[in-house]
Amino acid sequence: MKSIALLEENTLVEKGIRLLMKNLGPIETQRFLSLSPRKRMDSVRRHQLWQQGLKKDEFFDRVMR
Repeated sequence: MKSIALLEENTLVEKGIRLLMKNLGPIETQRFLSLSPRKRMDSVRRHQLWQQGLKKDEFFDRVMR
């Protein structure tokens, strides 16, 4: 298996920002860097929200066909 040389973190960040600036421009680069990651919703909470909007009879009709 061939080994891969990874860039040092500082070099990686510098190259990444240069590429963003070149392709997006300064304003869009800043917007991109300012994006906050979406929080993952807890699976139990997601299931509860799904159940709230569920119409039991319709659901069983579709599943039991």
